[in-house]
Amino acid sequence: MSPILLNSASALALSCLCAMPALAQDASPLTDIITVSGHQLDTGRVDRLDPATLPPSGPDAAVLIARLPGAAALGNGALSSQVQYRGLSGGRINLRIDGQSFDSGGPNLMDPPLHYAPIALIERIEVDRSVSPVRSGPGLAGGVNTVFKQVGFAETEQWQPRYELTLAGRTADDSRSIGGVVGIANDQIRVQLLGSSETGDDIRWPGGTIGGSAHDRLVYGAGLGFRTGVHEFSLDLRRQETNATGNPPFAMDIRYFDTDFARIGYRGDWDGVQVSAHLASAEIAHAMNNFDLRPAPVMPAMYRESLATAQTVSGGGDAVFAAPGGSLRLGFDGEQAEHDLAITNPNNAGFVLNSLSGITLERTGAFAEWTGAVGGWEAELGLRADRHRAEAGPASVGSAVPAMPGMLAMAFNATDRRLDDTTLDAVARLWRPVSATTTLRLTFARKTRAPGYVERFAWLPTEASGGLADGNTYVGNPELVPETAWIAEAGLDWASGSAYARPTLFYRSVDDFIQGVPYDTTPGVIDTPVEMVSAMNGDPTPLRFANADARLYGLDLDFGYRFNAAWHLDGTASWVRGERRDIDDNLYRIAPPSLRLGLTRDAAVGSVTLESVAVARQNEVSLSNSEAETPGFVLVNLYASWTVRDGVSLSAGVENLFDQTYRQHLGGYNRNAGSDVGLGERLPGSGRSLGLRLSLQG
Repeated sequence: MSPILLNSASALALSCLCAMPALAQDASPLTDIITVSGHQLDTGRVDRLDPATLPPSGPDAAVLIARLPGAAALGNGALSSQVQYRGLSGGRINLRIDGQSFDSGGPNLMDPPLHYAPIALIERIEVDRSVSPVRSGPGLAGGVNTVFKQVGFAETEQWQPRYELTLAGRTADDSRSIGGVVGIANDQIRVQLLGSSETGDDIRWPGGTIGGSAHDRLVYGAGLGFRTGVHEFSLDLRRQETNATGNPPFAMDIRYFDTDFARIGYRGDWDGVQVSAHLASAEIAHAMNNFDLRPAPVMPAMYRESLATAQTVSGGGDAVFAAPGGSLRLGFDGEQAEHDLAITNPNNAGFVLNSLSGITLERTGAFAEWTGAVGGWEAELGLRADRHRAEAGPASVGSAVPAMPGMLAMAFNATDRRLDDTTLDAVARLWRPVSATTTLRLTFARKTRAPGYVERFAWLPTEASGGLADGNTYVGNPELVPETAWIAEAGLDWASGSAYARPTLFYRSVDDFIQGVPYDTTPGVIDTPVEMVSAMNGDPTPLRFANADARLYGLDLDFGYRFNAAWHLDGTASWVRGERRDIDDNLYRIAPPSLRLGLTRDAAVGSVTLESVAVARQNEVSLSNSEAETPGFVLVNLYASWTVRDGVSLSAGVENLFDQTYRQHLGGYNRNAGSDVGLGERLPGSGRSLGLRLSLQG
C-alpha cells in the first residue's frame, strides 16, 4: 500500500472528526493509566482487553484480540476465527478459557478455544506480551487467557445481590445477543448464574450476501465460591450449545457443538507459600455436514456428515515461595484428551469411515520459574519439561465404502500407532529501566510444540488440517517430531506526560516446523493409493504433513499522543514475515502489514472515536499451499460511548463507514455455492454495519 494512500486515509479520518461538534467543554484530567482502544498497557508482561470498552462488533472474540499490535484473526466462520500472533496461529498459541486448556472437538478446528467465549460473558482477555511463560504450558507463540465475568466476594457478611448484563445488536448480519451474570455474595460465599444467547443471519457485503455465514450459540452455567481465612475454593459448571453455524472457507458447516465444562479450583496461603490447584474437564460432541447451510450435492452419494467427539481432562498445581533475590514458582500440569471421528453419508448407512478412531493424547509437565532482580534487571526465568504420548486405535470402513480407502485403513492399522516425545522449554524475560520514561525489554526463549493428532494419524486424505482452509487434502505423518522455536525479541516501553510508544522487534527460527508438502516426489502423477483416493475427492495433488524449517520476524508497536485533556490519537502497527528456511517459499496465511489510527474526543460522560484501518497488499504468499495474493484496503470506522448514569452505559459504532468492498487476506476462500461470493474467491469483509451495545451493572 502506498504512503500516499495511507496518508490520505489518515487525513480523511482527522478532518472528519475535527468537523464534529464537541460533546462537552469539560473533560477529565490526564491520568497515569494509558488506555489504547480498550486495552490497558502493562509495561511488563500482559495486555488486558476489556470488551466493555471496545467498539461493538461481531460475535467472535478473536476480532477483539486482533486490535492488539502483532495480532490478527483468521476468519474461518462467524464463531470459528483463530487468533494469529506474530504469524503463528492454531495449536501454536497457548489459548485458555478461565485458565482451562482443552482440545478442539473437531479435526478442522471449527471450535477453537475462543468459540467458547461469548463476548457478553467476558470480563477481560489477557494476552501475554512476547512468548507465554512456562507456567502457562507449552506453545510456540504468546498466550491468551479469556477470563469470564464473576460475582466477587462482598466485603461484609451481609448478602449482596449483583448483576452485569449486556444486550447488543449488529446490522451486518441482523445479529442480536444478550448475556451476563447474576448472583449473590457475602464475604465468605458467592453464588452465580451466567448465560448468553446469540443469533445472526448471513453477513451482508456491498456485493450481496455471504452464504452460510449465520451463527447460533447458547451458553448457560453456574458458579460457586467459598472462602475461609486465607483459603478459597471454587466450582464452575457451564454448557454450550452451538447450533447451525456457517463456515464458508470449509467444505462443511457446523450442525452442532454440544459441550460441557467443569472446573474446580483452590488457592491459599500456607505460612507464606502461595498454593493453587485446579482440575477440569471438557466434553464435546460435534456434527458438521455439507448440505444444511449450503446447496446440497446433486448426487445423494456425495452427501457427507462427520460426527466427532472429544473429551479432555486437565489439571495442575503450583506453589510460590520466597527464594534468593525474588520468588520461585514450582508446579506441574497435565492433560489427557480422547478423540473419535466418523465420516458418514446420511443416505447410506453402510458408508462410514472411522478415520480417526480411539485417539488418545496425554501430556504431563513440570516447571520452575524464578522472578526477581539481577544485575539491575527485573527478570522472569523459567524451565519446563513435558512428556507426550499419542496413540491411535484401529481404523475401519463400512461395507459401502470403495475398496481403496479400505486398503489405506488396513495399511494404517499395520503401522506402529503409539508415539512418545519429550519437549523442553526455556524462557528468559528481562526488563530494565534506562531512564525515567523508558524501559528496555528483552526476551530469549526456546519453545516447543508436539504434533497434533491430525498431523500424525490422518491416514485418509481429507481437508481436515486444523483450520488451514487452503482447499488442499492432507494426510498425516507418524514420523513427525516436535517443533522447536528459538526466539529473540527486543523492545522499548516509553511514556512521557503526553505520549507513549511500545515498539518490539522479534525473530523466531523454527526447527522442524510442521508444514504441508507434496505427498511424494512426483506430484500430479497418480501412482499411489493415497493419491488415487485424493483424486477421487477432487484433489490429485494431496499434501502430507512434514517437518520443515521456518523463520518469522517483524516489528509491531502501539503508540499515542494526547493533545490536551479532551483529544488524543492512538494507533497500532504490525508487520510480520513468515518464510521457509528449507526452500524458497513463504509460510501460508500470514497477516499483511497493517496500521490502525484512532482520534478520540473525550467528554465528561463519553467519547467519540474516528478510526482508520489501513491494510497493505499481501504478495508474500505460499506457493506450496497455492495461496493467492490480496490487494490492500483502507476502512473508516466511527465509534461512540456514553455513560448514561452509574451502572448504565451505551456504545454505538459504524464499521466500514463508506461501505467499501474489500477482501481479507486471512478470510479464506469461499466454498459455499449458495452465496453472492464466487466459489474459490477470497471472502470479503462485511459492508457498512451499525452496532449497538447496552451494558447494565449493579
